[in-house]
Amino acid sequence: NQTSAALKMSGTRNKLITSCVKTLTRKDGYQCYVAMVETLKNRINDGLINTDDVGLLIIDEAHHNSFHKLIGKFKNAAVIGVTATPFSSDINLPMYKNYEELVVGEQIGLLIEQGYLAKPTNWRYDIELNTLKTGIHGDYTVSTSDELYSSPAMLDLLVHAYQEHSLNKKTLIFNNGIFASRKVEETFAKLGYPIRHLDSNTNPTERADILKWLKTTKGAILTSVSILTTGFDEPTIQTVILNRATTSLTLYHQMIGRGSRRLPQKKTFSIIDLGNNTDRFGEWNAAIDWQHVFQNPEAYHEGMSVKTTYQAHQLPSEMRSKFPNSIELSFDVQAAHQAALDAGQKAKIVIRDSIRQHALMCADNSESVSEALELTKELDKEIDWRIKQYGKCLGKVTKNYTEWLKQDYTSKLEKLVQKIMGRRELLKAAV
Repeated sequence: NQTSAALKMSGTRNKLITSCVKTLTRKDGYQCYVAMVETLKNRINDGLINTDDVGLLIIDEAHHNSFHKLIGKFKNAAVIGVTATPFSSDINLPMYKNYEELVVGEQIGLLIEQGYLAKPTNWRYDIELNTLKTGIHGDYTVSTSDELYSSPAMLDLLVHAYQEHSLNKKTLIFNNGIFASRKVEETFAKLGYPIRHLDSNTNPTERADILKWLKTTKGAILTSVSILTTGFDEPTIQTVILNRATTSLTLYHQMIGRGSRRLPQKKTFSIIDLGNNTDRFGEWNAAIDWQHVFQNPEAYHEGMSVKTTYQAHQLPSEMRSKFPNSIELSFDVQAAHQAALDAGQKAKIVIRDSIRQHALMCADNSESVSEALELTKELDKEIDWRIKQYGKCLGKVTKNYTEWLKQDYTSKLEKLVQKIMGRRELLKAAV
């Protein structure tokens, strides 16, 4: 609808092909036709539309591959693809196979300097993503994302980040799953903030009502899932919160782009990154050699894969549900050992710090000493892994030593848990 309206504004007579339009004839006299991919594909496959007379085919969001099978149907047409990120969503179908030449527009940084886009301020939080898993399409799964981002620890961090950097500003929050987005809505609503939730299941009437509310409500917060990344334009957005991690460069740019519209009274906007996305892709407004990306997508994809592959130990996602109040669950033994050596300290402080972290995890997720001690049993495999890594750092150590170290670790952990919980009980009694 937006494309059709823009063409009409420019004086181009066009027809929007919807599900109601079954056939097209020359008698219609239209200069241009606008259609969604699936609708057009169905009409062509049913033989209801003749594509022989089409001389120019313009494909929006050309990085998607949903249209590549249809290009061959337009045998007499020149093809132009338009995208802000000329990097195919499917590495097996690179864009250079469908397009002969890439014409690059101005870089984001220059558009900001020229006053076309608002200047971003990026607030980044280092988030432990070890419990996230990637799905068949390469991005993080909804289930593991929901588990992480609906945890009390992450919800608390989200609220803190909002209060620190976006309080009373019109804000978009992007999530990977509906469950997490609903939790965000519930959490902010309890705190008295004006917030609504929107996802692909929202009916058109309610969606229109929500978007109108967003436009007219000062300091409105809209938490959403997979719906506002394209075809959405609300220039008054002041903050974009990435309450998710993604491996998609295009999605990263699309989400942040929702806040980049410049207005006379809006020259800047804020980005709050809660998914280490900036580390993965670089600053949103940093220059990218798109010609290199277009010509060498495999190499670029490999570079992205390296950044996405976490060197830290991968933790089972079930641990997130056992320790929902803890943001950090992992501990880089090798990095801690190197840091100790660099500081001239003894290697054994690595084990000390590891025990302290585990003890706090158990204490922060329990109401009593018995509960906390029970949680220590959930860490058994993780303790084995840490001791194994520690042994590698030391060099040639006997199995007798690692077995003793495991017993000593467990004993000290239980004692420290009891000590921490005892202190907390005394503080409660004092209050």
